[in-house]
Amino acid sequence: MDILGKILRLQKERGWNRKQLAKRSGLSVSTISMMYVRNNQPTISTLQALCAAFGITLSQFFSEDHVPPCFTPEQKKLLRHWNRLSEEQKTGLLALIQCL
Repeated sequence: MDILGKILRLQKERGWNRKQLAKRSGLSVSTISMMYVRNNQPTISTLQALCAAFGITLSQFFSEDHVPPCFTPEQKKLLRHWNRLSEEQKTGLLALIQCL
């Protein structure tokens, strides 16, 4: 598995630059940059922080489509969209769902 490639893909899906990823993950910009510049694989703790920023678990990171295979295709689609939302958007969407 191309871990750095997957991190970059998740980052691009959300439209985040390195600074935004660093802020959301609680990591320094230099830590994020050095992964790419030196082609270093992230440590488990760094990868956990990145996954938390992306709104996924380590298990989801290493699984296909970022979600466990027990979900239906509709649930997978919903989770993929959910993971791209900002915290404010998630709060608004949850409020909307509760009104239904």
